[in-house]
Amino acid sequence: MAEYVYAEEQTVASGQNVLFQESIPCNKGYVLHRPGSGILTLRSPYNPCAQFARYFVEFNGNIAVPEGETPGEISLALAINGEAIQTSIARVTPTAAEAFFNVTCVAFITVPVRCCTSISVENTSTIPVTVANANLVVNRVA
Repeated sequence: MAEYVYAEEQTVASGQNVLFQESIPCNKGYVLHRPGSGILTLRSPYNPCAQFARYFVEFNGNIAVPEGETPGEISLALAINGEAIQTSIARVTPTAAEAFFNVTCVAFITVPVRCCTSISVENTSTIPVTVANANLVVNRVA
């Protein structure tokens, strides 16, 4: 298990990634992350008995429309290699700026043996989003 957090508020532009700091890094080298980056790399180590490695990835955080923006639907999603996973999109529709909602995005991600996959939490809204208390947990399950 590895955990990445960002406790302070951050404004994430449309199409950009939520940033993270390491909280509990992966000591086996299966999850790679540069502190302050929004991209994590999942690795599938060589195992002659397995065709893939599977990870359960969960994001939880508070999101709001930034002050000065027109309130409307905002959303975040887990992304693989920069492409949002449609089933992981978390949407809310605040009626006022700076009104925070808690959202969760989850997905199982399969990485072929001897390969790597980049994951991130992406702002899939058309406007910037304020994110607070961002928390990303990665568990290798197979």
